[in-house]
Amino acid sequence: MSRHFDLIVIGSGPAGKSAAIQASKLGKTVLMVEKNQQVGGVSVHSGTIPSKTLRETVLYLTGWRQRGFYGLSYKVKQDITHLDLHHRLSQTLGHEVEILQHQLKRNKITTIIGKARFKDEHTIVVEQFSDQTEEEFSADKFLIGVGTRPHRPSHIPFDGDSIIDSDEILKLKRIPHSLLVVGAGVIGIEYATIYNALDTEVTIIDDKEEILDFVDKEIIEEFTHHLRDSEVTLRLNEQVESIQKRDDGKVITRLKSGKQVCTDTVLFAAGRQGVTDDLQLENAGLYADKRGRIKVNGQYQTEKSHIYAAGDVIGFPSLASTSMEQGRVAACDAFALNCPVQTHLFPYGIYSVPEISMVGITEQQCQQKNIPYEVGTARFRETARGQIMGLREGKLKMLFALDDRRLLGVHIVGEGATELVHIGQAVIALGGTLDYFIQSVFNYPTLAEAYKVAALDAWNRLSV
Repeated sequence: MSRHFDLIVIGSGPAGKSAAIQASKLGKTVLMVEKNQQVGGVSVHSGTIPSKTLRETVLYLTGWRQRGFYGLSYKVKQDITHLDLHHRLSQTLGHEVEILQHQLKRNKITTIIGKARFKDEHTIVVEQFSDQTEEEFSADKFLIGVGTRPHRPSHIPFDGDSIIDSDEILKLKRIPHSLLVVGAGVIGIEYATIYNALDTEVTIIDDKEEILDFVDKEIIEEFTHHLRDSEVTLRLNEQVESIQKRDDGKVITRLKSGKQVCTDTVLFAAGRQGVTDDLQLENAGLYADKRGRIKVNGQYQTEKSHIYAAGDVIGFPSLASTSMEQGRVAACDAFALNCPVQTHLFPYGIYSVPEISMVGITEQQCQQKNIPYEVGTARFRETARGQIMGLREGKLKMLFALDDRRLLGVHIVGEGATELVHIGQAVIALGGTLDYFIQSVFNYPTLAEAYKVAALDAWNRLSV
């Protein structure tokens, strides 16, 4: 006979964790099933936390933030090895797992390490790794938060050493002298710029005309200028025909245009795949698309109203931050709790070097929707804090509606962009206008002062 729960959560990433804790706080019994040996999902073990920890480690050891003062050759540690990078990584991940385990235990969430599959729409079978036994569990509600894995096309000869995906790059036992990144999406750009900061020769290939095409074009122009200034080679509108490892260990990547690139390492980062293969969704009357993603409605319900899905497995925006909120909203909806949300207004953070962050609409969207607007911009080097920090790049851009001067969007590239964007997010959410920034006092010296500089720039334009 199966054990029964109010909610079964499959996957312990940001969406699963958030849903489980929210349901528990509503007094519901919750079972969480995780197929990996530790809880945390992709976010903790191979995605968000590891990549951002790697970035912070690299920026510190390379002295990247101080190079504006001490020159491009400045480093905190001269001979950086993969062991230096992994040391901080293992400490951070261990701490994150410990915190999550404590949260689950404190909220009385039953956790099982094992592989789950649907028997029917109200029952799952879990193959428990501890003793290789199978056990059935039933529930009134389900949340699928299994996340994604790197897309690995069959024609790419991955070897885990010289030809790798975005999970395997965290396990590299050397820092490559040269790196080719296939895919100029968020993951590809983040790792490309992190390794560029390590003085690795980086080439980026993508079949699109521009990188990160959802970001405001002016911000991307600024970012692209920085990439070229940092000697990153961009090969856009190019497609990979073949990748082959030579006997000497070098990797030759041939493009359909006839060009070829020779590097130590190739990172293939062109998309991700939902980890739904083994769930046997069909037994619950559900199906995933060719990329393993599950279709949901605005409350994150699947075609079966008692089965929810959240996080990367449902597709865009595939952010840890939005996944947490999706899981919380799904749990609230599952148990009929009124849950006002603003999931349409979320900040997008790209942890490249330098960072990019945005909230609200872009200039291009204003033009497409025929919204009259004005722009205000500020460069970080115009602020006293920027000078103190020795910043060479950084720009904040704000869009204001012409009719009522409401803030429509904030777009930032530069140091601390993912932190600074929340000021703009709050003002947009509360219907704030240009006047808020003109009349408010910001700590001095701070990078946040760029908001006032940009607002004054917009005010000057509006006053003409």
